[in-house]
Amino acid sequence: MSELVLINVSGRDKPGLTSEITGIMGRYDVRILDIGQAVIHDHLTWGILAEIPDEANAPPVIRDLMFRLHSLDLQVRFAPITVEEYQQWAEGRNRARYIVTLLSRDIKAEQIARVSAITARHGLNIDNITRLSGRPSLDPSANRIACLEFSVRGTPSDLAQLRSDFLHIAAEMNVDIAFQEDSIYRRNRRLVVFDMDSTLIEAEVIDELAREAGVGDQVAEITERAMQGELDFGQSFAERLALLKGLDESVLEGIAARLKMTEGAEHLISRLKSLGYRTAILSGGFTYFARHLQNRLGIDYVHANELEIVDGKATGQVSGAIVDGKRKAQLLLEIAEKEHISREQVIAVGDGANDLPMLSQAGLGVAFRAKPLVKESARHSISTLGLDAILYLIGFRESENR
Repeated sequence: MSELVLINVSGRDKPGLTSEITGIMGRYDVRILDIGQAVIHDHLTWGILAEIPDEANAPPVIRDLMFRLHSLDLQVRFAPITVEEYQQWAEGRNRARYIVTLLSRDIKAEQIARVSAITARHGLNIDNITRLSGRPSLDPSANRIACLEFSVRGTPSDLAQLRSDFLHIAAEMNVDIAFQEDSIYRRNRRLVVFDMDSTLIEAEVIDELAREAGVGDQVAEITERAMQGELDFGQSFAERLALLKGLDESVLEGIAARLKMTEGAEHLISRLKSLGYRTAILSGGFTYFARHLQNRLGIDYVHANELEIVDGKATGQVSGAIVDGKRKAQLLLEIAEKEHISREQVIAVGDGANDLPMLSQAGLGVAFRAKPLVKESARHSISTLGLDAILYLIGFRESENR
């Protein structure tokens, strides 16, 4: 008869410990059923589920391990496991897997407590907790970025309520919480499409143009209502465009030159390009400014509205069809088909109500610093960190993000 034993080792980490421990077990032909290790601040926690093939060998294995680990100043604990317990554990490994990502400027104990309480309440068990962000600075003035990833298993009875619970505590505690299925697509995305205004750049370009035309307040009010979803995008866009009639073409260059990139945008695009991702701007803004960003960032595709200029003046109209929410979703699918990838491999990022159609089409749709209506409707949102926090949602560690 074989014997199942769970072995837990803890203490200060030293090179060669895994070789030492498994070397001893190897002399007794021990089978490894599960193994895991974590090191926090040079302190090791190591666990192994072992099957000792001959019950008579269990005492010698335990004796040899205890003697060697004690000499290395490590603590060890042995726990027998029944066949029934093992079978229950093995069957549980086949349950659905999900990833919960906690994003914040600082990770507090209460945040972890609230997140883990929700997972438990919905029948999910936490298998692993991993810090994806770098080691935090103790300098209170430092620009801190913190990210924890929880790997959980189980079958939640009400996914909509689970997401609602996460959204509620995210708003309450000023953190971002993403919940996604741990599928093969998660680290196999190939295309990222972005809205432009208030996503890649901090401004709404049409508002900048309106200020130059002396109608800033009127246009800003219409823009805000459209972003909140109170107005149809096409109608509001036409109203704002009409107010720009007569604007001199010469102001475009100055506005483009002073556009401020969103926090993390340049780092994100640079990292995506180095990893072979394709990128696109799908914007209800204007092609002139989207091309400016394309040249600056190396974006692969640009689709936006062509501001009509006649004799050096804006006519108050655009050339061609308006790029609205529906068109953005269509363009996402067209680019994915052209790149020979599935829509599950697409990430879409936007902030306004007219971005919701493309966010829903993407495998990972992210509402970025979005209005409440958009955050509630999107599956994922980021409000507390910069745009490059998206790298954490696809599982990259800080050491991989540089």
